[in-house]
Amino acid sequence: MVTLTGFPAPLEPISAAWELRMTLSEIVKYLVLAVSISLLLLALGILAWQIIRCCSHTHTRYTQRETVNNDLMFSEEKSSAAENYSGAPSTKTVTANAEAFRLSRYFSLASYPSSASSQSDGETGEKVTSRKVDGSLRFSVFYDQQQTQLVVTVLQAEGLFQDRPTRSLHPFVKIRLMFAESTVNMEEFNCDEREATPPVLWTVLQEWRTRVVKGSCSPLFGDQFTCILQEEEDLLRHISLRMEVRDYDKFSRHTVLGEVRVPLERLHSAYPLELQEALQTPQKDLVGKLLLSLKFLPTSQRLEVGLLKIRTVLTQSHSNEALYARVTVQSNQSKLPYQKTSAVPRCSLTVFNKVLIFSLPEFPVEQCKVLVYVYESHTSKKSSKRLIGQLIVGKERSSEDEHWSLMMRSVRQPVAKWHSLLI
Repeated sequence: MVTLTGFPAPLEPISAAWELRMTLSEIVKYLVLAVSISLLLLALGILAWQIIRCCSHTHTRYTQRETVNNDLMFSEEKSSAAENYSGAPSTKTVTANAEAFRLSRYFSLASYPSSASSQSDGETGEKVTSRKVDGSLRFSVFYDQQQTQLVVTVLQAEGLFQDRPTRSLHPFVKIRLMFAESTVNMEEFNCDEREATPPVLWTVLQEWRTRVVKGSCSPLFGDQFTCILQEEEDLLRHISLRMEVRDYDKFSRHTVLGEVRVPLERLHSAYPLELQEALQTPQKDLVGKLLLSLKFLPTSQRLEVGLLKIRTVLTQSHSNEALYARVTVQSNQSKLPYQKTSAVPRCSLTVFNKVLIFSLPEFPVEQCKVLVYVYESHTSKKSSKRLIGQLIVGKERSSEDEHWSLMMRSVRQPVAKWHSLLI
């Protein structure tokens, strides 16, 4: 006979095991919850730290920008009060915005500079030293009258000044063979600017560049360049060599350390003449006049830049060349995408008649610069181009270009004005 009195006994270990399992699952659950809460608190702490850091960094940048702007305004007032001061400029290092302000202010004040009164280089991104020029350049020049061939040999640069001990110099020499037009008819420009002495209008016949010597303040070059000149008796009187010693930069922002100018009319020897000249302060040359039109549309916040015509010196070497212009607009510290014109065959008066439209990002416009770069290209070589000159027109915080003022007084109406093209 089977009895069922002992049947419930096996249920007791099962219930104990189930309770133990429930206890372990709750413990794991609470551990996971605690870890999640800890991670959440840690993430909130990191987020708060990043917000505080971002706010303090933004405040610091704003304070530095205001300080730089105040310094620039003070330096401009000081320069206007001491206009005839000829001492060496300051060597204080400022930000890139301050350097751009200084260059734009200089270009806006430049008017008809000759080879003896102009400043710095005109290439994109290149900088000019703001210190006393040191060093000398040794070179050799020879003009073969029988073959009408000019031979220029760059030998050595000595005593170059290194203003930053943390970075070594990488010097090279850029050579331009400049031709000067004897007379410039300013009435062709139909502008209001007049001078007692007509300016000299230059053009670049040839352009060379030596190799880069890395890490040397007295580099040895030994590079030789040749050029065949036209057979004219008084040709050498209008040609000069412009040799600039530059510090190489991999971003093409080469620093001009100094320059040497040699008129070829000094060369009367039948043998190579070796010279050593001290480096002088870099200067700019007038290479043409550009008729520029500006038109501002405040409702649509657009700026229309019209490139009408350009006057340059035309030689026989420029017969198969074309000109085109590239325009860049910088408004309130923001740089707009550049636009360029189509290539036009070069002549003494090259006509573009091209209008480029730029949409300004912010209003009101506190700072705006219109940068025009004119390039020369060969019709047979599509890849080759050479900068022949540039100009800058615009408005700054404490100064305003005359052309810009005329444009703002004639809103929605184009205003045309001749500008000096410099290099």
